[in-house]
Amino acid sequence: MKDKVKGRVWKFGSNVDTDQIIPAEYLITGDYKELAKHAFEKVRPEFAKQVKPGDIIVADDNFGCGSSREHAPRALIGCGVSCVIAKSFARIFYRNSINIGLMLVEADVQANEGDELEIDYTRGVVTNLKSGKTCSFQKPPEFLIKLIEAGGLVEYTKRQLAK
Repeated sequence: MKDKVKGRVWKFGSNVDTDQIIPAEYLITGDYKELAKHAFEKVRPEFAKQVKPGDIIVADDNFGCGSSREHAPRALIGCGVSCVIAKSFARIFYRNSINIGLMLVEADVQANEGDELEIDYTRGVVTNLKSGKTCSFQKPPEFLIKLIEAGGLVEYTKRQLAK
């Protein structure tokens, strides 16, 4: 995982549930790229076609609420989303995301759709490169960074067992 990432903002509100992230009819596969084709299909039909690798989702409260499907973070990773920043996350989504390898940051970031953010994980700072505003967040612990770098819990465990 890079110490810093930059990406374009996709803005979402509160209570974005896993059914909005990936509709239930696409849960027949676990393939990241196939799921990515349908991310936010019913609420933001342009998302899957316009999202670019490195883009960042910025949301309000309770991102990832709803069912506990791990397909939701898979779809976001498949789209190339580098990070989701929200004021708060549903706990099961938070854990699933870490286990799958998607970085999440809990922070109240002031950003608009299309702004560019820089996330500095070592300092715990998000900078809006358009407005210059910054926001602090709790730096991720070392074990979490290792899980993300490995691509999630399964890959991390495989590497540990291979040692």
